[in-house]
Amino acid sequence: MPADSSTQPLLLSRSDHKTLGLAALGGALEIYDFIIFVFFALTLSQLFFPPQMPEWLRLLQSFGIFVTGYLARPLGGIVMAHFADRLGRKRVFSLSILMMAVPCLLIGVMPTYAQIGYFAPLLLLALRILQGAAVGGEVPSAWVFVAEHVPQRRRGYALGFLQAGLTFGYLLGALTATLLARLYTPQEILDWAWRLPFLLGGVFGVVGVWLRRLLSETPVFLAMRARSEQVSEFSLRTVLREHRASLIPAVLLTCVLTSAVVVLVVITPTVMQQRFGLDARHTFALSSLGIVFLNIGCVLAGLLVDRIGAWRALVLYSVLLPVGITALYASLVAGVGNLGVAYAMAGLGCGVVGVVPSLMVGLFPAKVRVSGISFTYNIAYALWASTTPLLLIALMPWSPWVCVGYCLLMGAVGIGTAWFFGRRRALQAFA
Repeated sequence: MPADSSTQPLLLSRSDHKTLGLAALGGALEIYDFIIFVFFALTLSQLFFPPQMPEWLRLLQSFGIFVTGYLARPLGGIVMAHFADRLGRKRVFSLSILMMAVPCLLIGVMPTYAQIGYFAPLLLLALRILQGAAVGGEVPSAWVFVAEHVPQRRRGYALGFLQAGLTFGYLLGALTATLLARLYTPQEILDWAWRLPFLLGGVFGVVGVWLRRLLSETPVFLAMRARSEQVSEFSLRTVLREHRASLIPAVLLTCVLTSAVVVLVVITPTVMQQRFGLDARHTFALSSLGIVFLNIGCVLAGLLVDRIGAWRALVLYSVLLPVGITALYASLVAGVGNLGVAYAMAGLGCGVVGVVPSLMVGLFPAKVRVSGISFTYNIAYALWASTTPLLLIALMPWSPWVCVGYCLLMGAVGIGTAWFFGRRRALQAFA
């Protein structure tokens, strides 16, 4: 039976803080390995594709390889999630970071188009597929790992803090790109310095694997194993047969979360350089500021979840998402206000990233929790994050406000999801 939440402690223990800190830091290092690609998309497009191609087409193909990493998430996530539900959260949690770090290191040493021709983009594509499979197992496992360690009444804060840790990986990428832009000329980066952030990612991977060894298995999984409650069949089959009602809200929640990350972290830094003519140093500095406030927004959102409930918090942040992105693009397009302040507001408005995990972990029971989240999250993320960057980049010449319209649509999806599903079900209690 679920434990009565009124008898659970209100504060996190020292052990809880250690688990949360190690999980967040390891996740940040893994996300850095995955996202560093996007900060050098312009550079990689010049290195790995024929120079006679139009610049817009090289950039589009570079982003195509980037989003292929998202398309690989479902397969890797489903397989790794099955073993997380059968063998334990910790084992898969540790494996995923190793699978991410090795391809990152290989990208840092691989030859370019000038050296091996079309084999270069094909090899780059293969390495991104491996990274996509790894990150597909990382995020759902991280959510479940943390949520099953902490008291239920502090789950919102813990998952918000974890999301801040994961998004800190974006900040590491932005800071690394900013530092390189300050230390080296554009030609030096193009010649050889672009390899440094990928080599650094290999080092981060070793650190991350070591950190994960210090973690312990979750009490919820240990209790399930003691009661022999793990599913005997393939976990996804149980999800599809017994928990279909949870699939639609999980997919919609993932799309809302994805929209914030895609616009703030993936699209806007490139658009600022390509369309608005900002230099790389200024762009990466502004992106770093936005991600800092995204981290803060995730923690504040988690605290709000514990205070007013996750569905109500979803409604609030579904409104704040388009408000923040509108302020950012008003500053970019019309010169309204200070661009740095606008980027910070957008980061805070993207705090929905810190709300969604609290909803997701309650949608599935413990015995198939990782599989349920991984299936819905990775498929939705793969489809949404692989198509929307390409679509938004393609539509940007038509109107610079397309990202604002996109976030308005996704804010409406978030409010509709909260209204339709939040009114009809309470979050399932943990086993």
